[in-house]
Amino acid sequence: MGSQKPLELLSKSLDQRVLIKLKGNRELRGRLIGFDQHMNLILENAEEVIASDEETVKSLGTIIVRGDNVIIISPPRQKITKE
Repeated sequence: MGSQKPLELLSKSLDQRVLIKLKGNRELRGRLIGFDQHMNLILENAEEVIASDEETVKSLGTIIVRGDNVIIISPPRQKITKE
């Protein structure tokens, strides 16, 4: 997976839940439903995760995240099957 281009990885993450870390120590979770070449992202059922002593989650609905603010996009984990 290390040789994939960022936009290819985003394309494979469409319709999946992702974790986004933003400038200003902010975190968002939501279902990635779209993006462009600037990595502007459209998230559905988005939530802001506020880390403190207790994790607080604020529901945001459908949002557009400007790519300039994105530090990390964590794609969905792949399922591991047990034999």
